[in-house]
Amino acid sequence: MSTLITADLVDLDVPSTDRTTTVAALAQRLRDAGRVTDLDKFLADIEAREAQMPTGLEGGIGIPHCRSAAVTEPSLAFGRSAGGVDFGAEDGPATLIFMIAAPEGGSTDHMTVLAALARRLVRASFKNELLGATDPAAVASFIQQEVGA
Repeated sequence: MSTLITADLVDLDVPSTDRTTTVAALAQRLRDAGRVTDLDKFLADIEAREAQMPTGLEGGIGIPHCRSAAVTEPSLAFGRSAGGVDFGAEDGPATLIFMIAAPEGGSTDHMTVLAALARRLVRASFKNELLGATDPAAVASFIQQEVGA
């Protein structure tokens, strides 16, 4: 499997607090990296998944994710928002956003990534590392190492 996340898929200063705008900006990074072929299809698939159940987790975490025919390889984009973005968590907006994109007919790799992320996100040290990071390449390397993908 190729690298799940690279520096160009990391945005340490998400400019919007609007969920739709934030999702579109992270999806555009995946498109620009050649990991998403059809941005509109991918965004529709993300929205369809979000409509089933919000992807916000307690502790300021958003994990928009989907399987999509528009995805060429399992990928993860990361965004950090100082203002927070509402992903439907009961305790408020997300400051750390992980967008998981999986190919439609692919394996369950994205579920492995989701499970690995969930285990790391309960650790304050993992979240603090991401909250304090200043280098997108270091963030990509850290997340890649932590989720073991």
